[in-house]
Amino acid sequence: MEFTSIISSLSLVVSVFTFYLLLVHKGTLKMTQPTTIYFGPDSSNRNDSKVYLRTLLFSTSKRGQILESMFVRIHRGETTQTFNIWVYGEKKADLVRGSGLYIDATGKSLNHHFLLPKDGSNYQFLEGKYKLEVFASTLGAKKPQRIFTVELSITHEQAEKLKLNRLGLYFDWGAESNAYHPNIYEPPLKGEEIERLLS
Repeated sequence: MEFTSIISSLSLVVSVFTFYLLLVHKGTLKMTQPTTIYFGPDSSNRNDSKVYLRTLLFSTSKRGQILESMFVRIHRGETTQTFNIWVYGEKKADLVRGSGLYIDATGKSLNHHFLLPKDGSNYQFLEGKYKLEVFASTLGAKKPQRIFTVELSITHEQAEKLKLNRLGLYFDWGAESNAYHPNIYEPPLKGEEIERLLS
């Protein structure tokens, strides 16, 4: 009889705990290590700088999270710049302005583009050490939470190449080396740009 009571009590505790995890516990929003991070011009307007990254966003609870907005903040020396316009999607044609994205425990793997505010701000990726922070605002939270931070470096040679409007710098994650590996990317010329160079 006593053994049966213990089993019943344990079953009740497990049921209450399961109920809490599934329906009550809010959990937190997390993101995985981005497979790639990009510093450079936006393809739609090469005079505008942007930060791009690809990552999986997920919730630590079954209940999930409502993601209201995201932004990134970059620090270099005494300089700080916020890229507060958030756009996400899988393909260029499917990109949408970020707002009200539901993230559950399974997560969503997406491309995230962060642009400068449309207030005349401009930003140059110069030589130096950078600290990149990713912030997320979830429904009901009092303030944005920092969900990722990483330190990256731009060499003098890379900075000189980035001064050309057509060039961007990718940091690709190496799982074996546990570090980001930078490489300069030059997008192909468009028809009108080829004509301008040839004229």
